Amino acid sequence: MITREEIAILLDNPVYDGDGNKIGDAKHVFLDDVSGRPEWVTVKTGMFGSSESFVPIRDASLVQDHLEVPYRKDKIKGAPHVDIDAGGHLSADEEHRLYDYYGIDWGRMLAEPEQPGGRGRAAGTGTAGAAGAAGAAGRHGAPTRAPGDMPGTTGGTAGTSGTAGAAGTAGTTGRRGETRTGGRDAMTRSEEQMHVSVERHESGRARLRKYVVTEEVQQTVPVRHEEVRVEREPITDANRGEAMSGPDITEDEYEVTLHEERPVVETEAVPVERVRLTTEERVTNETVRGRVRKERIEAETEMKDDTGRPGPDVPERGRE
Repeated sequence: MITREEIAILLDNPVYDGDGNKIGDAKHVFLDDVSGRPEWVTVKTGMFGSSESFVPIRDASLVQDHLEVPYRKDKIKGAPHVDIDAGGHLSADEEHRLYDYYGIDWGRMLAEPEQPGGRGRAAGTGTAGAAGAAGAAGRHGAPTRAPGDMPGTTGGTAGTSGTAGAAGTAGTTGRRGETRTGGRDAMTRSEEQMHVSVERHESGRARLRKYVVTEEVQQTVPVRHEEVRVEREPITDANRGEAMSGPDITEDEYEVTLHEERPVVETEAVPVERVRLTTEERVTNETVRGRVRKERIEAETEMKDDTGRPGPDVPERGRE
């Protein structure tokens, strides 16, 4: 369990879930109005820390320089939205919704024994930290910040009223952002600045796939064949002896074998090229829009007439 002394250590430090995934940074701690124990921590989530999610801190543990909570990252990012700047307190209804979301028994929380320095929790007492309720103040006070935090943020144990019989002084202030000068002659004006970074994500995949197709091809080649041609020659003195060598009248045959060429097709696998995949980076400009909050300081001057009495209510304002 996180103690009040450890709050200053965990603020603005990373928060990890039960699987070791970073969720964001711890920004505010909400205390129980009655017991003063740390009850909730808000975690800045989103790509640019644009939202805060409430996480129960009862079962969390501080490990070196970060906080570990027993809830998954997606569970925390989906927690019910609560406006942190709306009074700096959790109402009973808001806390009830958060307990239901995280599966924490609301009835068991109310039935817990009284803690030192405070009374047991009271159900349905309305907005936490309301002054003037004798021993029945709401559930949680304003968020606690470490010393040196942004100007205007309530420090310490704001909203710890609720001791039996205590009369309506609910801490130093009930809202974040209010600044009491306490005799000082100047105020500090702060504003948020937007810092944009980039994250590398997988956008797709490219692959080479080899497959076989069959194509019809043709090629013309010359082929030869033999044809029969009958040649007749007259009997002359040169061939008379050969022509008269056989019988005078008879039957006979003479045969000639004919030849021809035919195409023979064979295939051979031959490498023709090498194909590979490479990547190259291209830079494009993308405009990122966000919202930042800025504090403004107004000066009011009330003038008096010549008699020394207050004159007409015509304040002079100067705006920065």
